[in-house]
Amino acid sequence: MQAGSDAATPRAVDLDALGDRIAVWARELGFDAIGVADVDLGDAPQRLADWIAAGRHGTMDYMARHAALRAAPGELVPGAVRVISARFDYWPSASRDARAVLDDPDRAYVSRYALGRDYHKVLRPRLQALAARIEAEAGPFGYRVFCDSAPVMEVAFGAKAGLGWRGKHTLLLSRDAGSAFFLGEIYTDLPLPLTKSVDAHCGTCRACLDACPTGAIVAPYELDARRCISYLTIELDGAIPEALRPLVGNRIYGCDDCQLACPWNRYAHAAAHPDFATVRHGLDDAALPELFAWTRDEFDARMAGSAIRRIGHERWLRNIAVALGNAPSSPTIVGALHSRADDPSALVREHVAWALARHHAATSGRTTPSAARPVTGMPRAGPPSATGRAANGAPRKRDDVA
Repeated sequence: MQAGSDAATPRAVDLDALGDRIAVWARELGFDAIGVADVDLGDAPQRLADWIAAGRHGTMDYMARHAALRAAPGELVPGAVRVISARFDYWPSASRDARAVLDDPDRAYVSRYALGRDYHKVLRPRLQALAARIEAEAGPFGYRVFCDSAPVMEVAFGAKAGLGWRGKHTLLLSRDAGSAFFLGEIYTDLPLPLTKSVDAHCGTCRACLDACPTGAIVAPYELDARRCISYLTIELDGAIPEALRPLVGNRIYGCDDCQLACPWNRYAHAAAHPDFATVRHGLDDAALPELFAWTRDEFDARMAGSAIRRIGHERWLRNIAVALGNAPSSPTIVGALHSRADDPSALVREHVAWALARHHAATSGRTTPSAARPVTGMPRAGPPSATGRAANGAPRKRDDVA
């Protein structure tokens, strides 16, 4: 039963056998891996508190408001003693090579996790179905399912449950799946057997730190969200700092560079689920002016069912204006910017004016708009069975980044 409902006692059940069956049911529901952790997070809550105290969460005030809940699963599910952590692979095998798009400054780069359907709409019903199967076997029990829907330290629990280890970029990494996956959780009061954690395998590698366009990974395992392109293009609701705009390149929604550089992503899996295997509206290889021309109604209609829709049309245009400002000057690029020079949104107008000033300076011979920064020193961009690469995170997966 859901947390907060009338108390009931689960019937007698062999918990070891139940744990084995849960793993089988999870596979049947489409999850690619599953593990069970206890609710002791060790020093993770303190590291989160230090990260917030340093202001590295930027404008994500909810991180500070709900920090205490992240460290107290029992506050979300009374009596919770276990966290079932589930992995769902999402790499879109049909997408254009990620590196090729980043190296083409006239095209728009969208983080590969967002090319398909909104992950909330796919994972949450499956987590609920898994909980229902457990209830059918064990009887009513206390639980609650989460998919980026409450203050949950997903990476910390995923690591403790043995789904991988925290990489130096702060995301969860797996030796056999890289980081191209979503995470979901079930908090429960069932004392299920625990799965073993795994050792970290980053070694002396610092590829993710060196690949970050803005230097947001300030040290191994430490991210300053205020510099992260995923934060700037998704979470930030105001103006993107001018000093960082040239470094954004052609990334209009999220950033995968630290994952693209990670050697373990050679082993990332192509998504089996059609909602992630299929690319929507050609967003893996779209021309910037084409996307900039979308009206609010077109944006809402085309992004229905997509995680991108939550940033809204205004931020969509803001992000594309920056990318257009970084593209090589051409009549098409400059014309697209002029088409929104008088946009009703002051935020959009300001970013368009910045972009036009860069192109004016370029045509005057004073400077040249910077193209999307090439990603160098990378392994082949994608798993053996797919082209390109994706991340198990935009800001949603960096909820415990300290």
